[in-house]
Amino acid sequence: MSVIADFPEYPRWATALRSAEVLETGPGGRASKVRFTLDAGVIRDTYVLAYDWEGDSGVGWHLAEPGAVITEMTGGYHLSDQGDSAEVNYELTVDVRIPMPGLLKRKAEKIIIDTALKGLKTRAESLHQSGEAGGAR
Repeated sequence: MSVIADFPEYPRWATALRSAEVLETGPGGRASKVRFTLDAGVIRDTYVLAYDWEGDSGVGWHLAEPGAVITEMTGGYHLSDQGDSAEVNYELTVDVRIPMPGLLKRKAEKIIIDTALKGLKTRAESLHQSGEAGGAR
């Protein structure tokens, strides 16, 4: 969860994200609002997500300020401790102003999800091996 909560580092591991700026923090010190700049080829946009944290077991988000292209985004990470690792479930729903056939939209969502999970896994393993991020996994 420490990797997920470290928004300024997202551009290093989350493909297509150019920046992630924490705008507000909540009572636990974790981000409650974050502005993202996305450059995914066809879709370039800036938008704000609001976050609701469930300790170290989960986080959900929703679109707080839509962008020029992104009109809806909700999702979340749910973690379950597996001893020396963690199982991560990721949910994402995105809608855009650009007309897009359902099949193409589902394919784009799958690519986003696969990219996010692979990037998260690589980043967490890298930090774990180097001893950073409080034993992130």
